[in-house]
Amino acid sequence: MVGPPYDCVANPLGAVRLTFDKALSNGLNPSTSDGQDWGAVDLFRSFLFDTNSLSQVPVLNATSVKYIQPNTLVRVRAMVQDMLGNEFYVGAYKDGSTWKTNKYSDVCQLQTDLSPDMRLWERRLLYCVPVPGMNSWAEPLEDLTNQHRNWASQQREKRTRDGDEAVDHMDLGSNQDIEVSPCKKMREEGHPSSSAVQLDFLKEETNASFPPPSDLEATSFPCLVKVYNSPESDLKLNEIFEFIGVLSFDSELNNEEADQLSSSLCADELVQLPPVKVPRIHCIVHRKLGVQDFVHGSTLSEPNPSLIRGIRDSLLTHLTTVLGNDGVAAQFLLLHLLSRVHARVDSVAVGKLSLNLTSFSKETASIFTDPLTLTLKKLLPFTQHVPLTIEYLNNSHLSPKKDYQANKLVPGVLQLAEGSHLIIDETQLQAGNLNSIGIENVRSLKNLTESQKVEYDFQYYKMDMTADVQLLILSEGKSNLLPADLVLPFQPASTISSEIVDETTVQAWRWFLANLRSLSHSISPEMQTVVENDLVAARQADRSLGSQDFSRLLTLGRLMSLSHGETCLSTEHWQMVKELERLRKERLR
Repeated sequence: MVGPPYDCVANPLGAVRLTFDKALSNGLNPSTSDGQDWGAVDLFRSFLFDTNSLSQVPVLNATSVKYIQPNTLVRVRAMVQDMLGNEFYVGAYKDGSTWKTNKYSDVCQLQTDLSPDMRLWERRLLYCVPVPGMNSWAEPLEDLTNQHRNWASQQREKRTRDGDEAVDHMDLGSNQDIEVSPCKKMREEGHPSSSAVQLDFLKEETNASFPPPSDLEATSFPCLVKVYNSPESDLKLNEIFEFIGVLSFDSELNNEEADQLSSSLCADELVQLPPVKVPRIHCIVHRKLGVQDFVHGSTLSEPNPSLIRGIRDSLLTHLTTVLGNDGVAAQFLLLHLLSRVHARVDSVAVGKLSLNLTSFSKETASIFTDPLTLTLKKLLPFTQHVPLTIEYLNNSHLSPKKDYQANKLVPGVLQLAEGSHLIIDETQLQAGNLNSIGIENVRSLKNLTESQKVEYDFQYYKMDMTADVQLLILSEGKSNLLPADLVLPFQPASTISSEIVDETTVQAWRWFLANLRSLSHSISPEMQTVVENDLVAARQADRSLGSQDFSRLLTLGRLMSLSHGETCLSTEHWQMVKELERLRKERLR
């Protein structure tokens, strides 16, 4: 058990060194070790999850960083935007006859003339950003409180006092001997440094080609995450993680000091520039997050079927109001919001349900588009709205591109996290000519709509990356650019009436949409027979029906069941789907 001198939050490096010393006493040999975990991760996992202490770890953002001291434990939720490869660093070295470790801290990377008493280990570099389009309500509840601020102030004072005293290597108030001495010795001896990777893009402002989430512009920033001993399959591009680790960041350096510092820093420090813009997180524990992890405040951990039906009915009523009392459109929108890609068969993304609401005139678009967009922002954690125009298509880069000169992946609008919702608004689209960029953007949007894939341009080759994005297309007529799974003429019966919804109800709706979409689903043998017979009869009545139509009906059946909190298709829900399809086709005629 880690005692107060080895506080996992206030001084995690001390706890790391404690486990390292314990492992040494149990026979760990740094000379033959490749840096694999020696018990530190288990210690932090036990502290964070077994004792429910995760809430004690401050959430890192642009507001809290000014109160949080370097070399303390923080957590950040972010999307992996770029994978920067691996770097070598001095993981262990001898101070006299004693082995010490630099793991989870900023130290020099690979040097030319290595000491025999130094061991090079390897770590991965990830450039992580706030989840694109994340709405403010989805931020963690545990903001930096006055208690955190007081704690940070106390730590700052303590470190100032400790800096004036001589301390040994086990004094957890100062980490300078661990972090600086190998690098400093090499500089004093005149050894040049080299970098395993060049991260020049960290010297620039955050790339502006990706539209920032407006709600979080002032409170979010990117970070460089350094990951230790994690298989490559555990961390993938565009996935969302909560990284918990040691913060390395100097919020008090000004730009002039950072420039002066850059001329004398060793390679690892060059990687981390500029310290005033990009914090570094030495990740100890990470966990993948889904949409449901961003919904909080609900007590509906195990709701009963009647409660789910009540939530469904109230949400459907609200959507109907937002859509001008168009009940059919509200029902299809509800199923659309529950859709996700749950399997892939060859090039087919099974489970997607893009929706194209048509018949938007300039008048109806001005009345309904903004309220609908605002409603989805309140219901879903990640939303984006793209007002499509000829100018936008000709001047925007929707797909990510690799910039080898800067050694960075330049993000595009379509680099989105799993579970994101994207509104493509064609109501302002006028006739015009597309240039080469516009044609490429249209192709990218079509590819996302049809196969849930985004093509990444790596200059020498292109690669399709899978996606899972809910697409809602608003247009005057059927979209000629984006072939949606469902096309439904929008028929509002009235204008939008104001409706005040309490926060508890909104939280229940968020829980409903986030959790029911992830439920498993099956069809009993008896229902399979019913479905097959109905599909055969439908094919006999309309020879134009094909496999895509049948797949859409099955997807609608699955989503209808899930919307009622059920994981097996019933006759009742299948009949509801067939009736909805009948009403939709009547409108199309």
